[in-house]
Amino acid sequence: MGAEAGGAGPPERRRVWKLAGPAPRPAVAVDVLRGRAGIVALVTDQAQVLLSTAPNFRDLGGHATRGGGRVRPGVAYRSDALNRLDAADLRALQDLGVRQVIDLRTVFERENGADRLPEGADYVVLDVQGDHSTGADLVEVLTDPARAETVFGDGGATRFMHEVNRILVSAEDARAGYAEMVRRLAAGAGATVVHCTAGKDRTGWAAALVLETLGVPREAVFADYLASNERLGPLREAMQGVCERSGVDFELVRPMVECRNTYLEEAYAEVERVFGSFEDYVRDGLGLDRPTIDALRGRLLD
Repeated sequence: MGAEAGGAGPPERRRVWKLAGPAPRPAVAVDVLRGRAGIVALVTDQAQVLLSTAPNFRDLGGHATRGGGRVRPGVAYRSDALNRLDAADLRALQDLGVRQVIDLRTVFERENGADRLPEGADYVVLDVQGDHSTGADLVEVLTDPARAETVFGDGGATRFMHEVNRILVSAEDARAGYAEMVRRLAAGAGATVVHCTAGKDRTGWAAALVLETLGVPREAVFADYLASNERLGPLREAMQGVCERSGVDFELVRPMVECRNTYLEEAYAEVERVFGSFEDYVRDGLGLDRPTIDALRGRLLD
């Protein structure tokens, strides 16, 4: 397992796995409307489409920026996997004008759950984990109680999640993938959905990157990240069922099915350790130039 966050010496590299399973979110809604585009919850001044088969789907729009602007709704969405979409939810994405789907998952995940796409949408694979991931290894660990104790015991799962977030910032595959994601958001036509499997880690950093670049205050970035927890109930239940059937203690893996402040804090700390500042990360780590950032802001800011 990797070194604890803040520990001395470089972290030991290990494989990073992602978990499947969506989760519904009871709403923070003022009112609920039902229509052709699924269930729409009015959250403060922003409409949110709630998809029953991809419940971690949500709009990145509506956030206020430090400069007094607002992130434009209906342009960029974050989500869990789209392989379980039913006909109604697929129709909802079409009604939203989704013209681009960016899939951050690994080969293993894609082969075991191909996305269902709105008609006419471009499908883009940006595997931000590359060689750092294999879902097959996770299956083996979760069916072997002794191995699970070795890998995830004594705080191993939490250290694991810290390493996940370091990798998403500084690994070569991650930097290339997130840079291309920003370019595609900046240049895209219509709405874009960015997703991984649970929509919490890889997609969580994707959302943080976009919102931070747009000038959204960091406390709001963290709030958006933590909002996944309200939608992860079925994921936790599914993982608990797997653990019970295999004799693995679910408490060993619970940290992996949650979003915690310390996880995102570790990503920001990695930005500072490796690149110096967030601006340097965007410019030097991702290789994004000023015209690209200006184009992103032009598309996503009111």
